Amino acid sequence: MARKTECYVDTSALIAFLDRSDSYHSLFRGLFSDPPPLVTSALVVAEGHGWFLRRYDQRRAIQFLNFVHELPPLAIQVFGEEELVKAGRMVRKFPDQAFTLADAHGLVIMSERRIATCWSTDRHLGLPGAALVL
Repeated sequence: MARKTECYVDTSALIAFLDRSDSYHSLFRGLFSDPPPLVTSALVVAEGHGWFLRRYDQRRAIQFLNFVHELPPLAIQVFGEEELVKAGRMVRKFPDQAFTLADAHGLVIMSERRIATCWSTDRHLGLPGAALVL
């Protein structure tokens, strides 16, 4: 059996899967039912936690953290000083785009790991030639 290709997971995909009121919930529920190896940024985890905390409450924010921790095929890439420099370069490379550091770090991860698929509802996160699941 062929090994499934790694996919990058953006904050919006995690939110869509966990928030039943999200218009993309059904799509991501299907994708997460049998996921390939997944990769995300520590900044995505921070964004998702903050989103559930502001939109709902501390209990839902903790449920989000528990979900991320228990998702077996998910690798979380750290964000330290070296990653800050690389993400900063990415932001400066595309000044016409409203990239957050989390977006930029995701693009760096996709580039370095040669990931061609991004699970996101944000159209601007696709690299040239990358498939974007919407």
